[in-house]
Amino acid sequence: MNLDKLLRENVKNLKPYSSARDEFSGEAMVFLDANENPYNAPYNRYPDPLQRQLKEKISGIKGCAPDKIFLGNGSDEPIDLLFRAFCEPGKDNIVSIDPTYGMYQVAADINNIEVRKIKLKEDYSFSADELLGQADENSKLAFVCSPNNPTANLMDQGEMLKLIQNFKGLVVVDEAYIDFAPGASLLPELDRYPNLVILQTFSKAWGMAGIRLGMAFASPDIIKIFNKIKYPYNINILTQQKALELIEQETEKNAWVETLLAERTKLSEQLKAFPFVVKIYPSDANFLLVKLHDARGIYDYLVENGVIVRDRSKVILCDDSLRITVGSPEENEILIEKLKELI
Repeated sequence: MNLDKLLRENVKNLKPYSSARDEFSGEAMVFLDANENPYNAPYNRYPDPLQRQLKEKISGIKGCAPDKIFLGNGSDEPIDLLFRAFCEPGKDNIVSIDPTYGMYQVAADINNIEVRKIKLKEDYSFSADELLGQADENSKLAFVCSPNNPTANLMDQGEMLKLIQNFKGLVVVDEAYIDFAPGASLLPELDRYPNLVILQTFSKAWGMAGIRLGMAFASPDIIKIFNKIKYPYNINILTQQKALELIEQETEKNAWVETLLAERTKLSEQLKAFPFVVKIYPSDANFLLVKLHDARGIYDYLVENGVIVRDRSKVILCDDSLRITVGSPEENEILIEKLKELI
């Protein structure tokens, strides 16, 4: 893959901003280089712009070298950076499945990039050939969310590899929910496919949504481009410190996942008993997509009773459906008890 052919000319020629902490990293007696306040340590100092210590920790967990890791303000930051680096506004386009995570469309709209979509099949699977059929010489990115949101299903790995092997641009596989899925991550494929970008997050299985920390995994050349155009100090010191602390709790994280998978099965069985439930779609994520009679009415009823779910009824192929996150056993029981009052 010739990355230069994909890269926007202005980004290729860009001289990145060099912060004080880019020019020096390490220990010293006195820091007088960044116009920082000398008081209120450690929060008076700018954070490491490349999050080196945190990437080393993540590298050990993910089995991926630090120079293949980018950390962002949620996964939304690398999504936006992909558009800003590789898509020429008003000229280039991306291809994507439909329905899927809405931020791909939002990021495209902000950057004035056309989105070419293929509708998923009735079982929510996708065809690599159909997606490739939407592409032309100006197609720079292809997005596949797996497990997908809001449909909850893991995409066929064979179809994803076919897409990666044949698409002329970058293929972005969003694995935000991969910890809940029976299938394996595509991370081991990074060395084989230089056009592959994988997104993951600490928001779901790790329970860190509040600290806003997303991950992108790609070739070192792509990671260098991300670092070239990102804001200098995109991950603040509090997020870095908290992530370093919580990553030590991997055993607890694995226990949470085990509990949530058990609760997912239990919740699905309980929901099947209600006469207004039409279908519960198979889930490889930490949520269920549920088709109901009068989905909007049930949604409004639950909101009035302090139980918040997501109405996906207006999303293509999700007519009359609610997306229900799998909560704690206590939260799931409250949901079931409230629904019983409708019978």
